[in-house]
Amino acid sequence: MGKKSKKEKKVKGAEKTLAKMEKKVSKKSKREEEDLEALIAEFQSLDARKTQVVETPCPPPSPRLNATLSAHPEKDELILFGGEYFNGQKTFLYNELYFYNIKKNSWVRTDVPNPPPRRCAHQAVVVPQAGGQLWVFGGEFASPDGEQFYHYKDLWVLHLATHTWEQIKAAGAPSGRSGHRMVLCKRQLVVFGGFHESARDYIYYNDVHTFNLDTFSWSRLAPSGAGPGPRSGCQMATTPDGGVVIYGGYSKVKAKKDVDKGTIHTDMFLLKKEGQEKWVWSRVSPSGVKPTPRSGFSLAVGPGGRVVLFGGVCDEEEDETLEGDFFNDMYLYDMNKSRWFVGQLKGRRSEKKKRRRGKTAEGDGAEPSERQGEGGQAPRGPVEVVKEVVAEDGTLMTIKQVISVPGEGPLSSESEEEEEEEEEGTSAAVVEPCPRSNAMTTVKHGVLYLYGGMFEVGDRQFTLSDLYAIDLHKMDKWKVLVEMDPKTQEWLEESESDEDEEAEGAAGGNEEEEDEEDSEEEDDDDDEAEEHPPVEEGELCPDYQRRTEQYWVKLARENMGPDAKDKKVVKVAQAMAKVFYEERV
Repeated sequence: MGKKSKKEKKVKGAEKTLAKMEKKVSKKSKREEEDLEALIAEFQSLDARKTQVVETPCPPPSPRLNATLSAHPEKDELILFGGEYFNGQKTFLYNELYFYNIKKNSWVRTDVPNPPPRRCAHQAVVVPQAGGQLWVFGGEFASPDGEQFYHYKDLWVLHLATHTWEQIKAAGAPSGRSGHRMVLCKRQLVVFGGFHESARDYIYYNDVHTFNLDTFSWSRLAPSGAGPGPRSGCQMATTPDGGVVIYGGYSKVKAKKDVDKGTIHTDMFLLKKEGQEKWVWSRVSPSGVKPTPRSGFSLAVGPGGRVVLFGGVCDEEEDETLEGDFFNDMYLYDMNKSRWFVGQLKGRRSEKKKRRRGKTAEGDGAEPSERQGEGGQAPRGPVEVVKEVVAEDGTLMTIKQVISVPGEGPLSSESEEEEEEEEEGTSAAVVEPCPRSNAMTTVKHGVLYLYGGMFEVGDRQFTLSDLYAIDLHKMDKWKVLVEMDPKTQEWLEESESDEDEEAEGAAGGNEEEEDEEDSEEEDDDDDEAEEHPPVEEGELCPDYQRRTEQYWVKLARENMGPDAKDKKVVKVAQAMAKVFYEERV
């Protein structure tokens, strides 16, 4: 055999470095993951109380990001699962399941027995078989203080016809991760990239795995050619001819001790199968107007083989500060032509609209002076309107919205009549979603739906719960389906939290009634006290653990499964008992 080329040696060296880093991260994070396993198991014991499917009409879900929004393959419904919320002090994780009825513009919360544990930054893919299936892989669970992370490597399927969750246990699954991407390619789920983070270290991935939906087996691919570097949060879509295209993403590396350097990727690659087994990477150089560099963008596949990219953030990192420039623009990538173009709204056709006295067109909230130039003429080009909203805690929240004014003619003036029709030929302002990152998007019947996400103002993070829709065939206007409720905005200054507050935070709340999370969590605590062995007066934690050991071991075994090692089950049981004890004293 001949000598290996420099390129082959470089690839092998990179693979060895990646393997060493993965081993290092895994070793360092093992202990903190075991701690979080106890907390996860405790929350699963609460979910285990559910014995039947319960569907409850409800208000829109609470603010969140890094959830998944999927289109039901057979019904006019959208499916929202999981996500996270941070209020400045505590991190809330969710495993709630919501269904949005498109025609009725209504939400239903569906409680299904034995759901996946709470998580965010996971991936979900809809498969159109057996009445529809929702496949969920990976994601992360964070401690209430956001300092510890548990990365899942589990695979679940929600059978939409029967509303039942099923965990699929198959050997060879990808390592635990979040921020990865997963798509359906023929009869396979394809998983790429992501990252794994502990309190002390992190690693980004660029490996590719497939899960065969016929054989229920995992395979790790070894594509030839130069592929993308390690990253998370990229765009990933299946091409019309069965390939997989990947664009952008984010990663960071250690620049020096205690200093990380982040990279926003703007490259594009195509993964394609050649023959029966061989997969090949190739670099793509698309034409057209490419997106400006950003991370945290949302993506969905629209009609005609076009991928939609919305929003995101471009962070400007200084020595001690991190400023984010948030976007609310759209770019579309035509997979057939390999071409980018800007998703601009078209000029609205003349149409008759009724308006009430004192309100602006389309209810954008802007005063006439904000929408008109001198002489009552509409300004040409986009106009930025700043709206100030007071949150429930008294904080002033400033939201910037881009108002597109496609016409050049004067806006019709308000009359003293209660209602008036717009004059033929006038133009109405169009309100777009405010800039954001990490929102959830999906496409159904050619309509793009956009839910939630977040943006930052200074040190404060605003998590959204609004819902927008736009017809990708017409591209004429955004439709507001659910407005953002300022009352849902809460921000607490950083402070030390005691452990029982932390347990409440990580559990996530019951969102069935607005503004009642705290009382609902207290009710949950009362239920636990009744079902779990109570703490006796004056009893110390070690004594409580010994006295109730058999109960907690049984509970831990039920949550961890029959294959878990006895030693680990006992450790988790002790941790569960400790968590419960410390909540009671």
